[in-house]
Amino acid sequence: MKTAVVTDSAAYIDPKLVAQYNITVVPITVIFNQHPYLENVDIDSKTFFEKLRTEEKLPSTAQITMGQMQSTYDHLANEGYDEVISIHLSSGITGFFENLEALVSDYHRITVHLFDSKIASAGEANMALLAGKLASEGKNADEIMPLLERELQTTGVNFMVDDLHHLLRTGRISNSSAIIGNLLKIKPLLTFNDKGQIIVDGKERTVKRAFRKILDNFASSIDGADYPIRATIIDANDEKVSENWLAQFKDEFPNIPVDTSHLGPVISVHTGEKTMGLVWAYDWQKA
Repeated sequence: MKTAVVTDSAAYIDPKLVAQYNITVVPITVIFNQHPYLENVDIDSKTFFEKLRTEEKLPSTAQITMGQMQSTYDHLANEGYDEVISIHLSSGITGFFENLEALVSDYHRITVHLFDSKIASAGEANMALLAGKLASEGKNADEIMPLLERELQTTGVNFMVDDLHHLLRTGRISNSSAIIGNLLKIKPLLTFNDKGQIIVDGKERTVKRAFRKILDNFASSIDGADYPIRATIIDANDEKVSENWLAQFKDEFPNIPVDTSHLGPVISVHTGEKTMGLVWAYDWQKA
């Protein structure tokens, strides 16, 4: 049984790991002034953030088309794969997954196993990397899918946006109380709920206090955990703050491996620049 792993560009997986675990990444589209750009194909993060600051009209995103997905699956079928595990951006913030379910229900060239990550960025990446690692070891979907569910159930996240305007503008936040945070100019703490929707999880007045709260939430979440944990610090074009958070995290949790990941164009359309966060889950490297 030859198993392929597919994800989308919102996972922001290091290209070296993409190659190592033979993961197929389908790019999502960013739109500036009605001009479409495939993420990390037609536009990179540096160019995106420059345009975000200088373009008069703010950008939007467009879902991966079903034509893109069918072409991806067709290619893998032609390459001799027997099945695909397709792991994607949370259904709670986009209708893409529902559309993909409809496509797959009538697609028969190769068996496709869909998995809703209920998150984005590093959380989604952890699941794709887990699947890629296990597939490279010869495991099939029947063995991998339950471990993906375990990864999902152990995933936690807190993130902080510099300005709620982008999430409100693009309709990606689910509880209207978030507006209060924007008016008070405080730092809202956000998370994903069980439905994969973005919700407000707290409010702090400074970045420093927000990170303190995130670390406290993390410590509380993993208290008593009897499994290996891996964390990831995420940033949207704010490497200096990322370095500071990384140093503090290592100081407080020296026995927990921690990575860094950088949000690119598609997610940053909705969160804005200077977003920071922490994602954690079962350590996919030890599965």
